[in-house]
Amino acid sequence: MDLFGVFAGIAAASIWGGMYVVSKAVLDIIPPFTLLSLRLILGALCLFLILVAQRGATLSRRIIFQTLLVGFIGYGISLGFQFTGTKLSTASNAALVTSASPIFILLFGVWLLRERVSLGRILALLLASLGVLAVVDPRTLMFGGEEVVGNVILIGAALTWGLYSVLIKRLTQHASTLEVSLYAFVGGLPLSMTSAVFERDLILWHAINGAVILGVLYLGIISTALAMYLWNSALARLDAGIVSLLFFAQPLVGASLGVIFLDEALDMGFWVGAALIAAGLILAAREQRGKPRSIKT
Repeated sequence: MDLFGVFAGIAAASIWGGMYVVSKAVLDIIPPFTLLSLRLILGALCLFLILVAQRGATLSRRIIFQTLLVGFIGYGISLGFQFTGTKLSTASNAALVTSASPIFILLFGVWLLRERVSLGRILALLLASLGVLAVVDPRTLMFGGEEVVGNVILIGAALTWGLYSVLIKRLTQHASTLEVSLYAFVGGLPLSMTSAVFERDLILWHAINGAVILGVLYLGIISTALAMYLWNSALARLDAGIVSLLFFAQPLVGASLGVIFLDEALDMGFWVGAALIAAGLILAAREQRGKPRSIKT
């Protein structure tokens, strides 16, 4: 089994586990598509500097064009939905609803990549899904009023992220993960920046302080440049169905950060959920073991 691929996927999902709390706080000051544009620009700049330091661009024009289109779906549409849905809903709702992404990744992997769906993989997905519900008890969340619109948008974010993940896997099979990630960020900018033009009057300039700036830097450098590169690396090395299960590290980390920073208590549901998610990941890892992969990083 490709241990780096597993580590990369879990690390990316873990980083995103803390993203919703940061996003919710920053979105009170900076509107969704303006924040998304800043996030993509920072992420693209980081990867560009690394690429220049390494060897420069090697992708063909055809692959670049395809990557820009995939980036439009993943970083323009999906992340735009994610930020908009998080602003209208709650951070907890966002973490829970977008945890549906693994289901869509698995389905798109079967449809577009012709990946095999075994009984073990279905059982692993079921175990991990039940684990998420145990960790983030839906009964404690708000699903009324304005949150309903936000939750519907978040479902759209989960669906389009599933499609993006499978399409980016196709590209990383025969191209550099670093370059693919960079051009994908650029592909999301036309939509985010066009939408940001209409948000100029919504920015609370007087409220921008050091904490907000640090939040933007976290979202751009850690949650985008680093986490997206790790996620794309995992997709390049593992089956999309396996990577989808690694996404379930997100709610576990989110709940743990709540304990550390918000003094929240871990009840029995957390430990039951953690055990179910771990069981799902172990079961999925057994199916992945021994499968060879040719990787370009």
